[in-house]
Amino acid sequence: MSDVVITGFGATTPLGADAPSTWEGLVAGRNGVHTLTADWAADVPVHFAASVVDEPTNHIARPQARRMDRSSQLAIVAAREAWGDAGLALPRDEDGEPVDNGIDPERLVVCCATGIGGLHSLLGQWDIQKDRGFRRVSPFTIPMLMANAPAANIGLMVNAKAGVHTPVSACASSSEAISLGLDQIRLGRADIAVVGGTEAVIHPLPLAAFAQMQALSKRNDDPEHASRPWDTGRDGFVLGEGAAVMIIETIEHAKARGAKIYGTLAGAGISADSHDIVQPDPTGAGQASAMRKALASADLAPRDIVHVNAHATSTPQGDEAEAHSIRSTLGDAADDALVTGTKSMTGHLLGGAGALESYASVMALLERKVPGTITIENLEPDLPVNIAQKTTELPEGDLAALNNSFGFGGHNVTLAFTNANATR
Repeated sequence: MSDVVITGFGATTPLGADAPSTWEGLVAGRNGVHTLTADWAADVPVHFAASVVDEPTNHIARPQARRMDRSSQLAIVAAREAWGDAGLALPRDEDGEPVDNGIDPERLVVCCATGIGGLHSLLGQWDIQKDRGFRRVSPFTIPMLMANAPAANIGLMVNAKAGVHTPVSACASSSEAISLGLDQIRLGRADIAVVGGTEAVIHPLPLAAFAQMQALSKRNDDPEHASRPWDTGRDGFVLGEGAAVMIIETIEHAKARGAKIYGTLAGAGISADSHDIVQPDPTGAGQASAMRKALASADLAPRDIVHVNAHATSTPQGDEAEAHSIRSTLGDAADDALVTGTKSMTGHLLGGAGALESYASVMALLERKVPGTITIENLEPDLPVNIAQKTTELPEGDLAALNNSFGFGGHNVTLAFTNANATR
């Protein structure tokens, strides 16, 4: 099969308004978690989160923005950046006239995920109906709240006609979307794909609901140190928001148009725990299965892996189970693989997490720098993996990395990346 390479990135996150500033924040160890200032924040058990640093409405025309949920707005901002970063022009100019950008729309697919969907639109319009009557409900409510709206809006923007897809698998959603885009190209259904994920659910209901199930950290007095993967004092994740998108294509397609190449999406593995609706299998068997499948899909051996961007949400059971599943997959090679939890800086973007952490994984290989897990004060003893607690250099030569994403329902997705073919 032809290599599938990465030619563009876009992101809007708690660390930066775009992909480069987000990467800069990761390497610098910047923390995007903060106390919420909204009027409702004091009424919920958790008063902090990791919201984006730049409002999406700063980049989208007001009439268009009013017809989109916040999750779609974030996705459009990231996708537009990724498309431009890949050296591509949009298929229509500002006046709506067609532009020949050299892309065959029948060979272009979009796979953009979300874990929850248009929650702000759903709950906002419900409040309007209760307070002001059904006649004041927006006629755009359904197109705003539906989970496929971010992918559909991206598809309309780039004129994708080979398919527009929306995997919804909780916190593994965007990694599954990237895997699906890889499959579409490998199956010969597309030459190029826009893949990634988005989430925007910093709202009192999710904060209250996650807190009620004891999933969130409650460190209201110290929010910047609340997300602490593998720390003995970890007590839950921190809710984040944002979007990350990448452009992937066959290497032949990329070279034919002279595109720069960040690296290679080498493979993917998917499994299911079939254990519990929210708790991971404590044996880590399903997670290890996804990692082994990713290695096989990428034709990589455990010794090839120099870095793992872990799911690492900062939950007591989840972090430890993942560490053991990494060890069981890589064996002794785990001693030389730097494992990091970038959610210590970004919080947990739920359906957008895998895409953001895929970006971090690719950039780590390209720049040969692994961002650290910045909030560890007391590392869990006897962990069977090598945790990077600060930005750490990677060696020269051919490098490969894994990115893990695990979601409620027992969804496990691992993506494999290499620095092969990079031309930037």
